[in-house]
Amino acid sequence: MGASEKVDRRKFIKTTTMAAVAAPIVTPMVGFSEVGAPSVPSKKRYALVGTGTRGSNAWAKPIVDRYGEYIELVALCDINKGRLSYAKGHIGTKAPTYHSSDFDKMVKETKPDTIVIGTTDCFHGKYIVRAMELGCDVLCEKPLVTDEVQGQHIVDTEIRTGKKITTTFNARFGNEAERIKKILLSGELGKVLSAEFQEYLDIDHGASYYRRWHGKNKFSGSLLVHKASHHFDKMNWWLDSEPETVNAFGKLAFYGKNNAFRGKNCRSCSFRSKCDFFWDIHKYEDKGFYLSGEKEDGYLRDGCVWDNEIDAYDSMTVEVKYANDVLLSYSLNSYMPYEGQLIAFNCEKGRLEIRSYHRQPWEVPNAAEVRITKNFGKTRTFGIQSGEGVHGGADHKLREKLFLPDQTDELNQIADSRSGLLSSLIGIAAARSIETQQQVRINDLIKFPVSWGR
Repeated sequence: MGASEKVDRRKFIKTTTMAAVAAPIVTPMVGFSEVGAPSVPSKKRYALVGTGTRGSNAWAKPIVDRYGEYIELVALCDINKGRLSYAKGHIGTKAPTYHSSDFDKMVKETKPDTIVIGTTDCFHGKYIVRAMELGCDVLCEKPLVTDEVQGQHIVDTEIRTGKKITTTFNARFGNEAERIKKILLSGELGKVLSAEFQEYLDIDHGASYYRRWHGKNKFSGSLLVHKASHHFDKMNWWLDSEPETVNAFGKLAFYGKNNAFRGKNCRSCSFRSKCDFFWDIHKYEDKGFYLSGEKEDGYLRDGCVWDNEIDAYDSMTVEVKYANDVLLSYSLNSYMPYEGQLIAFNCEKGRLEIRSYHRQPWEVPNAAEVRITKNFGKTRTFGIQSGEGVHGGADHKLREKLFLPDQTDELNQIADSRSGLLSSLIGIAAARSIETQQQVRINDLIKFPVSWGR
């Protein structure tokens, strides 16, 4: 995008957010019969492609169990027949199932309004584009894409078809994320000048990415795309701005080749008795999703964290310059002895600092501790409790916002395709910067037409 193509940020958000939210949010059409009685609300029709744990547990099962008054789950689609069969029983639906090769047939026969996409990351772009071409709106897990070519296809297709995408950024709905947004909107600390975001993944959660397909860049685009897109999106949302330039460093310092021994997977490993990272899949609550399909595609959920094919960085730092001149310093390390985040905003009138805790080896009174310090003034601190449920209740709040009628969005938490792409593009640009040892401009990756989303 050249200087003549720049879009006014606030005007863009006002127009595009409402357009993007309108498609996936279920607003029942209540009319009146000839005698004046309200008619039965029409249900929106949803189909799921990618019936793994995320797609099934976060979307399909809640639709069936909780939102049946407003939504009908009309089909399930997956590349693995064993997993597809298991997921159907787990979800508790009678909806027909389709192999991924029959995606077009599924859409033609079941006529969904919206396709929910929960596949392996590298296939998101493929299904987003085809769903829109077949006349469907899209509800997609992050990251929206794993490379810029997919992103450009999405932009071009959304313009051509007029269909809409919602990126399901549940992290915007955490209690601490919402509180940060409100503090920044209040203007108490004035304009944000720079920001910091440090992510600590512990040797349980962090290692889990390297047991799975996420540890291979060809599937995930690296953790800078798969995992960090959550963090980049929150920062874009908190700052109400868009990234312009990215510079990054990264390395695979701990997992993969960085060990003296390795096996195929934990169950079959001859080193299991001496490996601190041995993981017993039979104790995993959702093991059925994986064991049911192993024989068909050979995917092992308990893969070795020392696999030589692992190439996703486990140590990374990223610098981002935003359109509003805010400078972000970001880091992610995935082999820490404890887990959490340290987030800070350095502002004209002081500093906002948030330390969040997850699965700490010591007892903490709150999920997050907030410190607000005024220049030439006092410091005040307070705690924030995590909500109930998966991801601190964030998943539930996101679903409620999307699926229940008459919902408002005062904090602009429902994310459209532009938000989804920009968060992915920071990670894509960071990986490119690591590879080339050069700064990368976001606008050199994708061309965003001025008319897009208006």
